[in-house]
Amino acid sequence: MYSHSLPPRFALALLAGLLHSVYAHAADAPAAADSDALANGPTPIVEIRSSLNTAASSAPSKASLDARSALSEVSDQFVRDFTSPVADYSQVLQMAPGMFSYSPNGVGLGDNKTTMRGLADGNSVIAFDGIPFNDTNGVSHHAWVFFPSQFTGGAVIDRSPGSAATIGQATYGGSINLLSRELDSQQRTSVTGSYGTWNTSLVGLEHATGHFGPDGNSNLLINLHEMKSDGYQTYNKQKRDAASLKYRYQLSDNTAVTLFSSWLNLTNNTPNIKGLTRANYDQGNYNTLLSGDPGKGNYWGFNFYDISTAFNYIGVTSNLGGGWKLEDKAYVYRYWNKQNYNNSATVISTTSAIDKLNSYLTKGNLLRLSQESSLGILRTGVWYDYAKSYRYQIPSDPRTWVDQAAPNFSETYKTTTVQPYVEYEFHVTPALRITPGVKYASYKQDFRHLQDNGGAVGPLGGVYNKTSGTITGGAPYIDNAVTYTDTLPSLDLHYQITPGWTAYAQIARGDQIPSTSVFDVPNARVATTPKATKSTTTQFGTVWQSEQWTLAADVYRIRLDSPYSSSVDPVSGNAMYFLNGKEISQGVEAEGTVLLGNGFSVYGNATVGTTKYDTGKWVAGAPADTETLSLNYQHAGWNSGVFIKRVGKVYADNGATHEAYGIDPVTLANLFINYRLKNPVSFAKTAKLQLGVNNLFNRHSIVDVAAAGTKTSSSAAPSPADVLTVLPARSVSASLTLDF
Repeated sequence: MYSHSLPPRFALALLAGLLHSVYAHAADAPAAADSDALANGPTPIVEIRSSLNTAASSAPSKASLDARSALSEVSDQFVRDFTSPVADYSQVLQMAPGMFSYSPNGVGLGDNKTTMRGLADGNSVIAFDGIPFNDTNGVSHHAWVFFPSQFTGGAVIDRSPGSAATIGQATYGGSINLLSRELDSQQRTSVTGSYGTWNTSLVGLEHATGHFGPDGNSNLLINLHEMKSDGYQTYNKQKRDAASLKYRYQLSDNTAVTLFSSWLNLTNNTPNIKGLTRANYDQGNYNTLLSGDPGKGNYWGFNFYDISTAFNYIGVTSNLGGGWKLEDKAYVYRYWNKQNYNNSATVISTTSAIDKLNSYLTKGNLLRLSQESSLGILRTGVWYDYAKSYRYQIPSDPRTWVDQAAPNFSETYKTTTVQPYVEYEFHVTPALRITPGVKYASYKQDFRHLQDNGGAVGPLGGVYNKTSGTITGGAPYIDNAVTYTDTLPSLDLHYQITPGWTAYAQIARGDQIPSTSVFDVPNARVATTPKATKSTTTQFGTVWQSEQWTLAADVYRIRLDSPYSSSVDPVSGNAMYFLNGKEISQGVEAEGTVLLGNGFSVYGNATVGTTKYDTGKWVAGAPADTETLSLNYQHAGWNSGVFIKRVGKVYADNGATHEAYGIDPVTLANLFINYRLKNPVSFAKTAKLQLGVNNLFNRHSIVDVAAAGTKTSSSAAPSPADVLTVLPARSVSASLTLDF
């Protein structure tokens, strides 16, 4: 571990000087023929990708001239060259304005959530190739499974509820669409090996067929990889095995069929409480988590996950004639999370551990139709999604994993979502487009709760014996159902000022389905159920692009329902749900790229604003500002960059007490240096060498207070038992990819 940090300005100057001096004139020389290259040794690749001479092609993240809301596109090139080989999809989202996340065990080595405009992960839709995916007990996402960087070819991030055509169970805060990899036009086989800090390794194999079959109508991409790591935190080991397949068949000039299939298995020793105590932090023990002593409650052998995920779809796109186009995707995805953990760092008993399962199987279909005419574009469609879920938590003995008879809870439920929509983009003039639209959202849930020890619905008229852990008598289960419906309008305006300059205005409603914990009250007796929480976003923005510059800016204001609380009706004794109030999120955003010449470009973004309750208190985890700055170099075989992210001051709550803790601004820097060689050896077409450094300045900043040690703990009087989330130390990785 390094004890000193390199100042950011010195690192930037060092990188600029290094990259400018090495191979500065390599592109001036003509490329040798393959036979000459083999005879004379490897030569640098002259072009990393096409059209590198524009700011838009060099931008890690950029807005679109066609954008109708605050939207950023993260490129596949950023994923391939400027994220760690073991990264998950959260790292793909880091470049966009107002986006950030932290992984305290190291990049790609733990579950983490992405914040957007101060709103938490569960407030937004995350989709893959347009298909939303999320947990079924509440809209949340797990970045360490489903889609590692090897499966991901960039992202489109819409920081708004979107238009009526934006579907999902949490358009409340915004939407993120992860993109699958593009298929290659030529055959390629790539082998990747990577090794880095904390004994982190990755071995990967990727094969692209290029066009094959009759008339070259088929194309296939297959990826396999295995990742292993000891992790930054003590005894928090990780192992990931994953595979994906994407196949496209061009049925005719007007119709194509695409198949995507992926599978991932993750095993690790991550505990349920993932932070470290303030006492350890104050002593400089930044990575203390689990113990190697089986006599202690936090022994690593008492804490383990086994998670499997799969995601599959088949899609058809077709030009039907007369301006009509069809896109249809049928999908199925599965999440199976078997977790066992000791629920105490000190106590070991027959009931101190938890045997836990969270699993669901989701099927659905997304149909989109559009028709273009001289008047404009009609867009309509319907999303249907059906999920079956099974969850339980049972007290257990961590030494034997013998469970008690009565669970903390055990439930099965079904969630049916239907969202039809229609919008029309009126072409008022060649430069002005106005798009009104409306979406209807229906969420139906059917529950079956088994009797439990009081953790959720209780023994349902039976008697729970704490000593034996059994329930005598009572109903074996109870059934409930609830339906939430919303009508969500949207209206946006897009104006083409010049070919390279556009402006937009938007007002849109979003919503978010309530958590399934609605019926987790004694006997599942609920007098007043909640409604879906809603948001209204108003924003104005502009996008400007030239060969030398890209620039986008917007002003936004979002009015949001606060989360629900519950109370007991004094007459009936049933639970009643009510909104805590309102939140207001508002601010200004900007992002842009400028070409400096000689292969250098600079990218930057910033978000400045507030996210507060109507009481004036800050929402936990919402910063007053975020900034990103990167210096990039692309020339000959080099593609390198240093990326600095700053997240302003945030607050953490202590129970119902807002702003209990003030958390200082966090600055995180990453460095990636990539070099590509053509014909490095006789049997390889190209080689890519990558050096990556995450947390370049070795900061150990506190980023969150995950749990308060006492009810009175605060910044003014912190408890040594507070559980903190802290940046992991500097990590370095070296990677080699050979293409055949």
